[in-house]
Amino acid sequence: MAAKGLSRLGLYLVVLLISLVMVAPVYILVKISFSNPQEVLTQHPTFLIHEVTFKHWKQVFESGNLWPPLQKSFTVATLTMLVSLAIVVPASYAISRLGKKAKYAYMLSLFFTKMFPVVGIALPISVIFLKWDLLDTSLGLVLAHLIGQLPFMAWILVANFEAIPVDLEEAAAIDGATRMQTLIQVILPVSMQGIAVSAMYVWLNSWNEFTYALYLSLSTKTMPLQIYYYVERGGFFQQAAYATILAIPVIIITFVLQRYLKSDYLGGAVKG
Repeated sequence: MAAKGLSRLGLYLVVLLISLVMVAPVYILVKISFSNPQEVLTQHPTFLIHEVTFKHWKQVFESGNLWPPLQKSFTVATLTMLVSLAIVVPASYAISRLGKKAKYAYMLSLFFTKMFPVVGIALPISVIFLKWDLLDTSLGLVLAHLIGQLPFMAWILVANFEAIPVDLEEAAAIDGATRMQTLIQVILPVSMQGIAVSAMYVWLNSWNEFTYALYLSLSTKTMPLQIYYYVERGGFFQQAAYATILAIPVIIITFVLQRYLKSDYLGGAVKG
């Protein structure tokens, strides 16, 4: 019993240590955004905030460079997520019900685009979008983001749909449900956990995307690009304030979708 207690205590300490390592950079970022320069730009900066100031946040809000990038990033991330769901959910369900060889071939073809670095294809895409008059538009960024997010979401959802027993579909068919009714009324509620997780990750990936924004955004920047702009200017404290604002929607989205992030969500539905 004593050995078991020590083992559990050691596990808790390891988890606590990992959590501190993960949270510490976020705390330092927030601290810098609320600290006076003399507390940070010193040889031995303190870990705690001794004098809170809102000067850097005020400069960010009054600069006129916050709301347009924030609105553009939110619009592009949300549209990318919704379009990805509309395309990938039915496609992944269909792929999951194929034979093993056909399924493997489809997934391999989807990940073909991931073989190339984003930097290598961003320039040709920007040239094409210039001809299509999509440069510096939210639609252009959404289409560019879909290149990387569609395979990513399909990879998650195909495995998610595979875990759902075919018996549920057969039972729905016996009750007279069509294939589309089975998908909407039976499959989607059971697979909501995987759908929520994939949607959250696609939104986050689009929200934090930088390379396509660098090539495709000219007049109105996205939030990651705006942070990069302040890094180039050397605006250390404004950069921290922008990065903190960038993290706030991430926390909100995670909190909204956390009710679906339960390991027994699918298991309970299948047992029922």
